[in-house]
Parts: sequence; structure tokens; C-alpha cells
Amino acid sequence: MIIKGVVIHGAQLGRKMGFPTANIDARDIDNIENGVYFSQVEMQGKTYKAMSNIGLRPSVDGKTRLLETHIFDFEGDLYGQTIIVKLIKKIRNEQRFTTLNELQQQLKTDAAICRQEE
Repeated sequence: MIIKGVVIHGAQLGRKMGFPTANIDARDIDNIENGVYFSQVEMQGKTYKAMSNIGLRPSVDGKTRLLETHIFDFEGDLYGQTIIVKLIKKIRNEQRFTTLNELQQQLKTDAAICRQEE
């Protein structure tokens, strides 16, 4: 599945946990299961490995559907830029964590899995 969208501002919780994300409004995307995916991002003429979550983010919001993508080995400001996210392989279902620390630990595990994918 390929999603093209403009990067919007989020709550910056991912950044605080060491996983900054490029966020795309996903309220109108209904043909993709919620969950965490190994992904690739095309932007600025380059392709990057990434980890994406599409869904309602039950641990932090639970209301607004977003595509949040952590782009490996990239630093920079993407707000207002258009990126292309390719969801390649589902890693796990979206789930609710009772603390942000639990979520952060799971993100570390998810990132390790995604980094190993080709």
C-alpha cells in the first residue's frame, strides 16, 4: 500500500521517546488495517527505511486516525512537505499500553525488527 500525503504537526510524543515521526492525516484512508508496519519513505529524491503506525493511537489519543512514520537515519524538518510512504509488511496489530515507558520499549523492539527487513 502506498500513501502520499503532506506532513502535519503532531503532539511530538514520538520525539520525546526517541522516535520522531512524520505524521499524515489518515482519517480518509479506510483500506488499510491499523497496526505497525515496516515501511519505506520516498522524499527529496531518496528512499529511506522506516517504521510506520496507522491507526487511532490508543495509548495517547484513541480518536484521530493518523499515519505516523519514523524514518531511520534521517534528521530534518518535514512539516508541509509531501512524502510517499510504502507500507511493506505488517509487524503487529495496534495495541494500547498502560504507560509511555511500555510503549517506548515496544517501539524499540519494533524498530529492531524493521531495521532487519529488506
